Amino acid sequence: MKKTHIAGLIFIVAVIGAIVSIVYNADTYAGFAEARANPGREFHILGELMRDKPIEEKVVSNTLTLSFHMQDGHGETAQVLYFGAKPRDFELSDEVVLIGKYEGPRFVASSLLLKCPSKYRPEEIGKTEYTFSPAAN
Repeated sequence: MKKTHIAGLIFIVAVIGAIVSIVYNADTYAGFAEARANPGREFHILGELMRDKPIEEKVVSNTLTLSFHMQDGHGETAQVLYFGAKPRDFELSDEVVLIGKYEGPRFVASSLLLKCPSKYRPEEIGKTEYTFSPAAN
């Protein structure tokens, strides 16, 4: 085999490997049931904070932890443990995105992202009238 054929073959294998890697790691949201069925795998879960359940922030083994309950888009609920400080306006968030995996009976989040309510909801602001006056020369 010629060197160019070998180099071309290596290039094709590398491209196929990159495509498979990208497809396998595609970010899609899952539910708690799917994450519970695959305990070693990391998932992205979108859901709502259950404000009627306790939200606890405490120090355990010299690490700040946040514990709360969340309901995913399928109606499944789970207790979530996050190692870090409670984000500002956590209780006011519309949606929470968790990135993590199940460890035992609870979901352990390695990352926590909030979708906060908009400060500028048109239905709450009402109409605003604008006027334009050209600058005087």
